[in-house]
Amino acid sequence: MPSRARIKRPRDGNQLAYQIVQEATGQAAPKPPEPPDTRNPAAVALSKLGASKGGKARAASLSPAKRSAIARKAVLTRWRKAR
Repeated sequence: MPSRARIKRPRDGNQLAYQIVQEATGQAAPKPPEPPDTRNPAAVALSKLGASKGGKARAASLSPAKRSAIARKAVLTRWRKAR
């Protein structure tokens, strides 16, 4: 799983310029290797399977009146936050 962490850049302009030049010329320190994926592959597959059909299955099982009530509640909540 790729890391979402960003490269920390120095705030000082001179240090930032130095780091950018180092990266551009390939002289920068190598990035640390990503940790191995320790998740259970079977659990990951099961999670993806459930996530791919979860919302569609729930929408199909709700009556139009219940869907409308849920949507109305969501709109009211959004409008309350806007104030």
